[in-house]
Amino acid sequence: MKIKLLGKNLDELKRLVSEEGLPGFTAKQIAQWLYVKKVRSIDEMTNLSKAARALLSEKYEVGVTEYTGLQLSSDGTKKYLFPVSCTHRRGINLSCSGKMGEADLESSAVEAVMIPDADRSTLCVSSQAGCRMGCKFCMTGRQGFHGHLSAADIISQFIAVDESDQLTNTVFMGMGEPLDNYDNVMRAIEILTADWGFGWSPKRITLSTIGVIPNLKRYLDECRCHLAVSLHDPFAPERLSIMPVQGAWPIQEVIDLIKQYDFSGQRRVSFEYTMFAGFNDTKAHADALVRMLKGLECRMNLIRFHKIPDFPYETSPDVIIENFKTRLNNSGIMTTVRASRGEDILAACGMLAGEHNK
Repeated sequence: MKIKLLGKNLDELKRLVSEEGLPGFTAKQIAQWLYVKKVRSIDEMTNLSKAARALLSEKYEVGVTEYTGLQLSSDGTKKYLFPVSCTHRRGINLSCSGKMGEADLESSAVEAVMIPDADRSTLCVSSQAGCRMGCKFCMTGRQGFHGHLSAADIISQFIAVDESDQLTNTVFMGMGEPLDNYDNVMRAIEILTADWGFGWSPKRITLSTIGVIPNLKRYLDECRCHLAVSLHDPFAPERLSIMPVQGAWPIQEVIDLIKQYDFSGQRRVSFEYTMFAGFNDTKAHADALVRMLKGLECRMNLIRFHKIPDFPYETSPDVIIENFKTRLNNSGIMTTVRASRGEDILAACGMLAGEHNK
């Protein structure tokens, strides 16, 4: 099996060309072909000598994975299916600090969603096949964990979609918990933001997490991209009943950590709140959110729940959602209701499932 060039940063490419006896400047040339010109083969790297291309082709490949499935929503949203061979760690116990055990490979498929909106084209990317966080209202979480995506498989989603050259933003809100696959996600973000890579501003990138505290702190220290936190309920027992992560990393501790950082500048923090009728949509919940987030400059995104099998709750009525939004706005928390996109093709929040083979 050949080694993928995609997903390597500039330092790794420099070591690679040095080991292969190629001139040092070749590393930047390869990076430009990979991340700017987005070629599919080494033969397309025409400013490398024919001998250099032949040498590289013996051991390496570009490594773009083309999509194998595509669905188009009536609202213009597109859902892509990508095959992946991802690292699967056995021996994981979420309640015991999240340490990972022995690794193997598993063949799976993940989904990425392209959301067009006026002059914006946002790609919702996946970072894992499945998810080990186990949120009860999420199709991805309920299918279990099937593996970590490599940086190559993450970046491949940006290159292989039909809209690759038109993308304006990305959200790490697809399948998986990004901070549970920290190193590969941060490698992908490095490639997206580096001047030798895609050259994107960090303001074009948002990472969504349910609050994996050890890696959340690393992310806040090391990265200038936006942050979105899946909150969904301010009351610990209720949140625990639908989000097992509450037992390992309580939401109050997550927010206490976030409050130690400055979000008054270009980096934003927002909170995701899925509305369940009669469960988390009362005045008491809104007031508890106001108390919990006091002193933090943030935004709140209210999300209509998209019904999935074997989950007892329905989405809150529109009037309840609007009243909830108004109460938060009147209390100083900038709150919006997120428009549902791609629900008819199972591409909306919490509906991504992919395909998996043991």
